[in-house]
Amino acid sequence: MKALIQRVKNASVTVQGNTVGAIEHGLLALVGVEKGDSEADAEKLLHKLLHYRVFSDHEGKMNNNLQQAGGGLLLVSQFTLAADTRKGLRPSFSSAAPPDEGERLFDYLVVNANARWSNVATGQFGADMQVALVNDGPVTFLLES
Repeated sequence: MKALIQRVKNASVTVQGNTVGAIEHGLLALVGVEKGDSEADAEKLLHKLLHYRVFSDHEGKMNNNLQQAGGGLLLVSQFTLAADTRKGLRPSFSSAAPPDEGERLFDYLVVNANARWSNVATGQFGADMQVALVNDGPVTFLLES
C-alpha cells in the first residue's frame, strides 16, 4: 500500500456537489492499493499515518505526529497511485489491486483508523471525487508499507 500524505491547514472531498469528508489541520492521505497488499500492509501504513512526525514542535522542528498535533486524518482512495510510470508516456495500472480487493483493504484501513483516532474523515471509494486542500508548508511525503 502507498499513501501520498500532505500536511494541510484544511482539506475536503466533494462528490456530486456534496462534501463527503473534511478536516481542518491534519493530514490528507491519498491511498493506493496494489496487488499482493494485505491487512498487515494496511496496519503498517496506518501506524505510519498516525505516528509519522511531520508536525512542528514548540521549537519549529518536525517532531510531532498527527496525534500529538491533534490533527484530522482525511483518507481518500486513489487507484492511480498504484500506476507504473517507469516506461512510456501512458501509466500502466497492472500493479493496482482489483477494485473489490482495493475497496476491501481501503475499508479495512478506514475502520482501523476510526478505532485508533477520533478525527477521521474519508472520500468515497470509486467515486469521481474533487479534493480541495491547503497544503501547509508545503509538506508532502510518499509512504509505503
